[in-house]
Amino acid sequence: MSLTLYFHPLSGFCQKALVALYENDTPFTAQLVDFGDATERADFLKLWPIGKFPLLRDDASGRLVPETSLIIEYLALHYPGPLALLPENPVAALEVRRLDRLLDLYVAIPMQKIVLDRLRPEGGHDPIGVAEAKERLASAYAVLEAELGDRHWLAGDAFTMADCSAAPALFYAERALSFQAGYPRLAAYFERLRTRPSYARALAEAEPYFQFFPRNPGDAGLSR
Repeated sequence: MSLTLYFHPLSGFCQKALVALYENDTPFTAQLVDFGDATERADFLKLWPIGKFPLLRDDASGRLVPETSLIIEYLALHYPGPLALLPENPVAALEVRRLDRLLDLYVAIPMQKIVLDRLRPEGGHDPIGVAEAKERLASAYAVLEAELGDRHWLAGDAFTMADCSAAPALFYAERALSFQAGYPRLAAYFERLRTRPSYARALAEAEPYFQFFPRNPGDAGLSR
């Protein structure tokens, strides 16, 4: 196998890349990176000094591919499978990219702001930033609720890169600001994502690490 994915199972962005790989049964070597281990962290930084995962290494081409959306597009170009996660039609592909950006920028990133604030020491929290992130999430939920309409998947009938992005983003966002009560289409869509075999597999692999997910005091345990 020429492909190696450097990742951690708990990371939502890593799960996004895993879903794309699992959807097409793309052969790859999984290289878990523990940033808590000084040696593993140093080795990874030698590969990618930015220090963000996932990172895809392709030994066949000698390329390193960072960033989830770029990884999925790279796979579509060089290792295509039976499921086209990006439509061939350029107009349809642009729509998928738009939705993918919506999930990454306005769901995943605000969610991270809220969750990571829970790790800050007493006196170091950012309540204004967290409130702004929750407002951004609520706005994104409303947009997604309207976008979904009667669609089965986010961009229509076919499962695409936008859904790869949505699955982990919504899984963790639900733990930051619930969408279950006020957004019925979004909640039903997430249930379809949660039970999609590719994402169910990524979630099962992440489950042993759920204990490390920062929660508010009194929150129920993280579960699927």
